[in-house]
Amino acid sequence: MAGLMAALVGVCVGVTALVADPGAATAQDAPDLRLAMEVDTTEIHLGDPVAVRLAVDHPTDWVVHWADSLDIAPFEVLDYAVSAPGASPAGGASAGGSAAGGGGARSVAALTITSFELGELEIPPIDVAVAAPDGTVQTLLTDPFRIGVESVGLDESGDIREIKAPLSISRNWWALLPWLLLAAALGTGALYLHRRMQARPAAEIVKPRIPPRPHHLVALEALDELERSSLLERGQVKRWHVRVSEIIRAYVEGQLEVPALEMTTGEVVSGLRTAALGARITDAFHGFLSRCDLVKFAKLRPDADSSRELLGAARSLVEMTSGRGPGAADEAAGEGAGEPR
Repeated sequence: MAGLMAALVGVCVGVTALVADPGAATAQDAPDLRLAMEVDTTEIHLGDPVAVRLAVDHPTDWVVHWADSLDIAPFEVLDYAVSAPGASPAGGASAGGSAAGGGGARSVAALTITSFELGELEIPPIDVAVAAPDGTVQTLLTDPFRIGVESVGLDESGDIREIKAPLSISRNWWALLPWLLLAAALGTGALYLHRRMQARPAAEIVKPRIPPRPHHLVALEALDELERSSLLERGQVKRWHVRVSEIIRAYVEGQLEVPALEMTTGEVVSGLRTAALGARITDAFHGFLSRCDLVKFAKLRPDADSSRELLGAARSLVEMTSGRGPGAADEAAGEGAGEPR
């Protein structure tokens, strides 16, 4: 029975319309709003993508307000796209549609989700707000939907086999002789080349080295590229914060020689204190990395404006520690004022 359910495509889940203001609509003028959720499967392996489609049928003069991001734990949203409203396949206007509204419309949102937890997991109810021309808001909810998540590992349910003894290998020393001669010839050739290279003048083998690009320029270009990306518009707030944290950690590792990519936030702050950057700069790095950790590990979901503000804080950290920004000069002056003469 479970295999038959896994083969079905386009599983539809019904919803219930919840009115934000119970007194705003009567039985005669309440619109016929419908929300449907379609899921393309009921069973997946760990990490497999699942396509989910949300469709709202409503009068054409009503507006669907889709959420900027969705939290449907234990599932994670890989992609979230909203389409422009189109004509509803259901036909004419609903009972509550105005004359100016004309026929019915359909608004659609497409999601790609996955899960990295095993078991029978449940997609929680998803709420969608629909606003009338007079400002009245109704909230539609999907029903919960269960999906089985299986492991991709090997079947270990079989019996444990006994440990076999090591295989004995018959030794034929004459068969090894050609390989020994080949190894001796390679060693002799390598020694000859090494001595010949040492005998050459230094001017013949020394080549000019191309200087590496400054670390602060690499970091600022990476931050500019992240700002031009569409991660925030697609609701991928966590991936945005992971990327901006990686850029700053790579900069700290190259510019300040603290291996931040392999450290926790506490270890990075301890390394910056050892580098004697000053309390103000160290505290600024600590606050920045802590904000990123709240999104990466505590599932905090800041809005787009707060995320873009974090990008400005990252640029300030680079300018303060690159030796070129005004913050670096101020910090150096403050540190020097406290030293005995």
